Amino acid sequence: MKKYLFYILACGLFSSCSKELEEHPKSIAAEVFYNTPAEVEAGLNAIYIPIRGTGAFGALYQCQLEIYTEYMYGRGSHAPLNDYKGLDNTNITRVGGMWTLFYQSIRNANIVISRTPDGTQLTGEQKAKYIAEARCLRALWYFHLVRNWGGVPLRTETNIDSINLRRAGQQEVYDFIVSDLKYAEENLEDVPRLQGTPSKWVAKTILTDVYMNLHQYGLAKTKAAEVISSGKFSLVEVAAADDFDKIYGPEVVETPEEILYLKYSRTPSGQGFELPRYAHYPGAGYFPPGGYYTFYSDSEENLFVKQWDKNDLRYQFNWYSQTFGLGPTTILNKKFSDRTTTTGAGNDFPLYRYADVLLFYAECVAQDAAPDADAMEKLNMVHRRAYGKPSTVADPAIDFKLSDYSTKQAFIDLVVRERAYEDCLEGKHWFDLKRLGIAQEVIQDMLGITMQEKQLLWPIPTDEYNYNKAIDPNTDQNPGY
Repeated sequence: MKKYLFYILACGLFSSCSKELEEHPKSIAAEVFYNTPAEVEAGLNAIYIPIRGTGAFGALYQCQLEIYTEYMYGRGSHAPLNDYKGLDNTNITRVGGMWTLFYQSIRNANIVISRTPDGTQLTGEQKAKYIAEARCLRALWYFHLVRNWGGVPLRTETNIDSINLRRAGQQEVYDFIVSDLKYAEENLEDVPRLQGTPSKWVAKTILTDVYMNLHQYGLAKTKAAEVISSGKFSLVEVAAADDFDKIYGPEVVETPEEILYLKYSRTPSGQGFELPRYAHYPGAGYFPPGGYYTFYSDSEENLFVKQWDKNDLRYQFNWYSQTFGLGPTTILNKKFSDRTTTTGAGNDFPLYRYADVLLFYAECVAQDAAPDADAMEKLNMVHRRAYGKPSTVADPAIDFKLSDYSTKQAFIDLVVRERAYEDCLEGKHWFDLKRLGIAQEVIQDMLGITMQEKQLLWPIPTDEYNYNKAIDPNTDQNPGY
């Protein structure tokens, strides 16, 4: 049974002083906290807590992002997402809650960044690495904010008490993110502080993703190459579909493919991963406590799924047939399953895997110049694994051939498709479609739906502009809301 001490430690240390930390973060930190390594590490652990919950990466964030893709549909209160006309009131409230959780984690990071330099029992090296971890995570959460909302208020360690903050421009937010990540890259250690915390390689991986979103593909290629050439990561080999549980299963503690995962555990109470509850049908056997089957697909009616090669072990691992009144070809996703739990699921959630970096690199080579043999090899490593073949051994029967995808666009389209297969239910494909500017085209081609422009960004929450008077709901709101 997996247990992660740093979450228990964070909860334990903060349970008796959470009220004071929320109401008087500066006075409490200055008087009794952020002086010793244990105190600062407890503060670091608190950065992870808000975004791990059900309202964010614990379940609902992935639901929202996955239902937007061309291969998934939403049920119940998520059904309006299928129309691609923007958010109804229920979903506006839901994503507003995500905004709050991201900023709660950013606030906790800002406290660490602000107070650690004054720590009386910390060395300079300790201060630098602790601040680097907080800045790496702050950058990551701002990266998610800017991709979903565009420009957002930049809450930092220097304006920690300010309520009224203007909406920063999108480029300004990205510049801030890059600055944080460069500091993290320089000051984080080679090995993470604990499982599920960032190392310098995590900072390089996030920088790769950020540079790709800025269309700075040469810089992104360089960072991805540094992670690959480090030799610290490798793909987990599989021979059958069920072997993918060696990556995603509830008993997995750590793998050589793991770059940054959010860690979950069945025990203690409240530490479980809740996405399986939203994914599965009650009684299907993949999550015994029950399920909401919030999202689903169709093996025949959905063109993307229908075209997916059924010999691909990822298809077999991801989908199972389940009828509940929507037709005999209805399927649900089983990537994250815990068949023995009686509480929450023990699966960890992969923010970044080595497979992502290989596919990042392959695309960046093509985007920066033209596809080459090295880029195709990185793509084929992931593709071979998908068919149960050794990832590093050429296989003419399985491998894509560069001559068949020699043009830039053909190769990029291939990478994007392969990444969609690889990262199904990991909340990543929608961001690829937006980054490449093809979301509306893909939804039209695959689903026959004309996506409204407002679908591409979420609205600034009412709670934000009700209290933040530097944001005007009439002029600062995203289009269509």
